[in-house]
Amino acid sequence: MREVRSLPYEITREEHVWIPVSDGTRLAAKIWRPVSADDEPVPGILEYIPYRKRDLTAVRDSVHHPYLASHGYACVRVDLRGTGESEGVLADEYLEQEQQDAEDVLAWIADQPWCDGRTGMMGISWGGFAALQVAARKPASLRAIVISSFTDDRYSDDFHYMGGCMLSDNLGEAGTMFAYSTLPPDPALVGERWRDMWLERAEGVGPWVDTWLEHQHRDEYWCHASVCENYSDVQVPVLASSGWADGYSNAVTRLLANLSVPRKGLIGPWSHKYPHLGQPGPAIGYLQEVVKWWDHWLKDRDNGAMDGPMLLTWMQDSVPPSTSYEERPGRWVGEPQWPSPHIDWRTYPLAQHRIARPDEDVPQSALHVESPLSVGQFAGKWASYNAPPDLPYDQREEDGGSLVFDGDELTETCEVLGAPKLRLELSVDKPVAMVAARLSDVHPDGRATRITYGLLNLTHRDSNHDPRPLEPGKRYQVELELNGVAQAFPPGHRIRLSLSTSYWPLAWPAPEPARLTVHTPGSSLTLPVRPIRESDEVTGPVFGEPEGSPPMTTTVLQPGEQRWTVSRDLVDYRSALEIVKDSGTVRLDDIDLEISRRAYERYSSVADDFASVRGETKWSMTFARGDWEARTETHTVLSCTPEEFVLHATLDGYEGANRVFSRNWHRRFPRDLV
Repeated sequence: MREVRSLPYEITREEHVWIPVSDGTRLAAKIWRPVSADDEPVPGILEYIPYRKRDLTAVRDSVHHPYLASHGYACVRVDLRGTGESEGVLADEYLEQEQQDAEDVLAWIADQPWCDGRTGMMGISWGGFAALQVAARKPASLRAIVISSFTDDRYSDDFHYMGGCMLSDNLGEAGTMFAYSTLPPDPALVGERWRDMWLERAEGVGPWVDTWLEHQHRDEYWCHASVCENYSDVQVPVLASSGWADGYSNAVTRLLANLSVPRKGLIGPWSHKYPHLGQPGPAIGYLQEVVKWWDHWLKDRDNGAMDGPMLLTWMQDSVPPSTSYEERPGRWVGEPQWPSPHIDWRTYPLAQHRIARPDEDVPQSALHVESPLSVGQFAGKWASYNAPPDLPYDQREEDGGSLVFDGDELTETCEVLGAPKLRLELSVDKPVAMVAARLSDVHPDGRATRITYGLLNLTHRDSNHDPRPLEPGKRYQVELELNGVAQAFPPGHRIRLSLSTSYWPLAWPAPEPARLTVHTPGSSLTLPVRPIRESDEVTGPVFGEPEGSPPMTTTVLQPGEQRWTVSRDLVDYRSALEIVKDSGTVRLDDIDLEISRRAYERYSSVADDFASVRGETKWSMTFARGDWEARTETHTVLSCTPEEFVLHATLDGYEGANRVFSRNWHRRFPRDLV
């Protein structure tokens, strides 16, 4: 990334500002703005997240916000209540209180003498969620939003549930927020109150996964703050982006299809990263695009921000399977609108272990699969962070426990853009069962690179609101939409569809093994084929070089560690996936603060005992300066029986060597067709 030091506006930074909200709670903010804004007010930009502006996002913030402020904006970075130095307790995600606080913050920004009354919101992940959700509430000052790696559907397209199947990230991300929501504020900013604030958080917070397990179906809990419930609530322009390696790739095209406001979409090859920090590459000059967006919608500049395609996306070329990539070869392609008039939906019948030609008569056959729990060990993360390497590996071993359908060898390049659809006529021998569908690019030497996948809890075949058990032996027609993708399959390769009845540990398995029977010719695969037309291609340099402000200085005191290990013991048949994300110890030089972070996840099972699956997360986080040291340790374990989920969690806080609080949770939740 190019570090830019000479920009149009000289800026000033306010390290710690209290923003009062309507119930008297004070939220902590850091503000960057032009010096000239004292006399010439500018628009305000809010980033609103729980990830600690003072320390844990400080380096990233130092790249983004000074850059935007130097282009004539007041950038306000606010921690949610109960996080960082903000007062209160953060008890769950996307609550009504959180969104009301955001409206209060926007009103405060618009009322400041350095703001001209117009505001925008931006963010990635939680920040993208927050901006979209708040936009749907129509605050008076909000004029536009810029969002990355987000969803509009909290139940069906977030890390909790997918196709009615519970994701292991439901536990993994709960472990993350269990740690983050119980951290202390910095005494350098809040003084001696820091300890009382820390204890208040420890007493008021629990493992959020217990709430998420109380809502195993799509109910009002999930409908709240899901913008897909009423897209017309969003009345401001939207610049939306994500990456094909991210878990949040689908919402961009849904917004393009369903919003009626001015909107642009951008999908690159990236994991869960901002596009200018994109991994796998190529990263792009995203902050320049953001400035252009704000200049158009907040400063009324006719700068061509809405010119060009509605959707720009990276058409990925074929690559061998790998758990990480530095770069994904490909090219930018553009679509004038979405759904695109260029997409040719082609339906291929499923035959006996083959993807048949569209016009082929397929004989009747019944194909069976009952997958071992080992299918899924090379699935990677639901949302890749690219550290440690967490993309799906070679699918051949996964295919050994799956029902496989291979297409003909391609004689010319086939490009797909969109979400493949699967129609299955099936029967199952159990009342609760799942199907995982994977689409792979099979190379001439046999290696198989997964390009997309989808999950369906078959009890959710008709509804996520009101699932129904299956009648063993009865035939059903079900439809399953896979994640969207842009992928080129070259000549000599094959397209492969693989079906399995387990996908652990990416998704929690059904209560017991199930035998799935797929009936032909009532089953088919539909691909969104994008014919290659030269007139539709994007030519020339699409984006500039990634750039930002120079990052704040840090010193690595102890290096970190990254591990992703799959193990199998052939004596007692125990299998496990272990993930280590250790950031080591880093000092933020400007504030002389030392930070240590270590996260550990383990997902295990024994043989094909579906009741043996177990997930575990451990976090340890330490903050130290001089003779002050505070540490939190969290531990969450989720196991199951065929009838219940069993949760055990602990929270411990240490001031120096002394433990100052300790809490335990133990709960059981009936499995409700999950």
